[in-house]
Amino acid sequence: MLVLITYDVETINRAGAKRLRLVAKECQNYGVRVQNSVFECVLDYSQMIFLKNRLEFIVDKEHDSIRLYYLGNNWDNKVEKIGIERGVDVTSDLIV
Repeated sequence: MLVLITYDVETINRAGAKRLRLVAKECQNYGVRVQNSVFECVLDYSQMIFLKNRLEFIVDKEHDSIRLYYLGNNWDNKVEKIGIERGVDVTSDLIV
């Protein structure tokens, strides 16, 4: 399934800046950054649960916000792009 993850982490102090880096790094482990605080992640159910738990552990729920949009398996018809493409096709093979 495609999960769109957006986040807003308060960075007025060092702890917030660290949380921001940790959230971004965790999202990069599972998906592709498409905008500054937005990732597209193609996940199976267990990966989604694990990632959600990791993000819940990292953030300060009193100051930070994470939103997960579950677009499902038939997401091709639900995503429309206008303008330049940031990142790579999340469904294609990636050679490292």
